[in-house]
Amino acid sequence: LNLEGNYLHRLPEEVRTLSHLRVINLSRNKFQHFPEQLTSLQALETINLEENEIADVPVEKLASMESLQSVNLKSNPLNEDVRVIARPLIKFDLLTSPAIPHV
Repeated sequence: LNLEGNYLHRLPEEVRTLSHLRVINLSRNKFQHFPEQLTSLQALETINLEENEIADVPVEKLASMESLQSVNLKSNPLNEDVRVIARPLIKFDLLTSPAIPHV
């Protein structure tokens, strides 16, 4: 599902019904919070949230998603805690995030 560059700031609750969704591209939108609806999609393999305004991520919930392989959070103002916790749990792409330039 490609929703790139649509100035979205939230997802409708109905997204939870997309139980077979494997890839979602939400890059270049206006999300300030991680869309929690995504954590209920157990078939999801790839989440792209590059270039949004997200600081916090529900790392533990994402780590429990057995099919999830990749989460792209490049160019988001992530909290330092997200970087520290995320690395051992799942493949997060955090490079070039402005809030953590030393990554």
